Amino acid sequence: MKNFLAAFALSAFIVSCSKKEATSTTGKTDSIKIIDSINAARTKINDSIRSTNHFKDFSGPHKLTHNSIKGSGIILFEKIDGERDHYNISGELKSGKNFLEIKGFMAVVSDKHMNFTGTISQSISGNENGKTDLRKGTKTFMSKDGGKTYRLQNMVNGSGFVDYIDIHF
Repeated sequence: MKNFLAAFALSAFIVSCSKKEATSTTGKTDSIKIIDSINAARTKINDSIRSTNHFKDFSGPHKLTHNSIKGSGIILFEKIDGERDHYNISGELKSGKNFLEIKGFMAVVSDKHMNFTGTISQSISGNENGKTDLRKGTKTFMSKDGGKTYRLQNMVNGSGFVDYIDIHF
């Protein structure tokens, strides 16, 4: 009887310590797949929102003018892929010895304002005998005519004269 009880206790111990039926992980796997698909959908929506312009699309060439330089030049807005309302810009205007060059990054921040970060270089023969004036950093272009023309707001150049640098759309 002692042997029988010992064998019974040993078998009960083995049964209680052995793996029970394999637990189902399909429920966990299904929930992981659902979460992954939700995250993928959210990422797609966020990417489409981020890359869609909030304001008018300014991509392409536009007219560039300066009040002290005759004629007009061209400024090119190139949309930055995956970014909303951000452009790489470059442009120039030349007339004789006078010139204006602009190169940098433009962020459209409202219907009436654009923030430019980069370099504006100009040489006007009537200002300090054509000494080149450099403006670096972030500058604002503002429109007062509903977005047809944007004018540089920091109008005083290094020589102390007022410049009207306009981008026409």
